[in-house]
Amino acid sequence: MLEVAVTAFAPLLGLLAEVADPRRAQGQLYKLPHVLLFAILAIVTGCNSYRGIVTFIDVHRHRLNAAFGLNWRRAPAHTAVRYILQGLDPAAVEAVFRRHAALLQAAHGTPGQGSIALDGKTLRGSFDNFRDRAAAQVLSAFATDTALVLAHVDIAGKSNEIQAAQALLAELGVADGAIVTLDALHCQKNILKSLGKPTSP
Repeated sequence: MLEVAVTAFAPLLGLLAEVADPRRAQGQLYKLPHVLLFAILAIVTGCNSYRGIVTFIDVHRHRLNAAFGLNWRRAPAHTAVRYILQGLDPAAVEAVFRRHAALLQAAHGTPGQGSIALDGKTLRGSFDNFRDRAAAQVLSAFATDTALVLAHVDIAGKSNEIQAAQALLAELGVADGAIVTLDALHCQKNILKSLGKPTSP
């Protein structure tokens, strides 16, 4: 069972190893790929704080050590986890997730039987009254045949959802003839013309 876990996560761990570590070399007691992987696992199980991530690692530490050949005597401090995660380059992490999703899609997708659905969402709890920051809006590309999220993009960083969608499709290199579904917001004549699609009179 443990060998299966290591094999399943090996591709993702390899990609996470390419993310630049914000710490100095002498401060890397806990290797970055494993910290990131365990943080991902913690968040998937419902943890929504740095302390929650640490609690997850602490509760499962013996199993994680055995599965990944580690000898962690304790979980890293929540301040260490916070420093690591806040110091990462978001673009580099997104690139890793996209490459991993592409590998999974290539392995499990069914050619000619899927489509890509683009949908924008406001992240619950992401607003910050103290810093006068509006809630974050993210546009996701979802592969319908494999139920994989292929990519995310910050809508605010692209001005609006329409521009974000066009940029995301370009970045993903969606092939001609691919089926892409979007909200009615995107069904405007000037947008279709910019994409080279015919419009009805």
